[in-house]
Amino acid sequence: MSRQKFYGIVAYTVTPFTGEGEAIDAATLRRLVDRLIDQGAHAIAPLGSTGESAYLSDQEWEEVAEVSVRQVNHRVPTVVGISDLTTRNAVRRAKFAESVGADAVMVLPISYWKLSEREIIRHYDAIAKAINIPIMLYNNPATSGIDMSPELIARIVREVDNVTMVKESTGDIQRMHQLVQLSDGAIPFYNGSNPLALEAFAAGATGWCTAAPNLIPELNNRLYEATQQGDLAEARQIFYRQLPLLQFILKGGLPTTVKAGLKLLGIEAGVPRHPLLPLDEERTRQLQAILAELR
Repeated sequence: MSRQKFYGIVAYTVTPFTGEGEAIDAATLRRLVDRLIDQGAHAIAPLGSTGESAYLSDQEWEEVAEVSVRQVNHRVPTVVGISDLTTRNAVRRAKFAESVGADAVMVLPISYWKLSEREIIRHYDAIAKAINIPIMLYNNPATSGIDMSPELIARIVREVDNVTMVKESTGDIQRMHQLVQLSDGAIPFYNGSNPLALEAFAAGATGWCTAAPNLIPELNNRLYEATQQGDLAEARQIFYRQLPLLQFILKGGLPTTVKAGLKLLGIEAGVPRHPLLPLDEERTRQLQAILAELR
């Protein structure tokens, strides 16, 4: 089983499209992956919410997964988001991600019907039995409609061998403290809520899964370094400087705002796929002002 260590800044990639979202722009995707690694990302995470995974066909999903993983080429670890409504397709995606060289997969249980704890555990177990790479359990009720309690998460980590990491995105710092207590600190957890980055690192987070490195990689890296060095005063200063941008991109929707921000930085990554729309003029001006303050 692959045991690449995930830590620090885990950077989400956008999925660039040609034209009005007609096709994957593989050449731009490769450049964006290289850019994130060159600017200090500790790991790459394609096909999450930022990567518009929910809006891709199966063929497009496989193209993005393969292009991303092969472009990273084990320079840093890669965790591929494989979430799907059905266990069958999640398993298929997990196997594909492993076959192209992913170091881990990230699993967010999503369902039209509310899933029971038994069904959630079965979902993770089926995926785990199909692959030999680690699974990052992902809890994000805002996008999935399913909220896994810290107790359930700890149970899944205990009972499903391949589940070795937890990404917590509820925005509740107490969840992270509970995970530490329930596992005696044995479960590596990763913050998925941008406004909680400082508190999460202070609570012992192993890493921060974020789309922000597409726009402000230096500030993200400096925050992580300051927390690792125990320099809380420096960490606070760095965090509160970038907080307006972190709040803006989260509130405005990650694919929409990050692609708009990249364009303002002179990097064309296409538009989000419908029903998502490009950022409107007023919010683009607001984003431009925020980015200007951070230069």
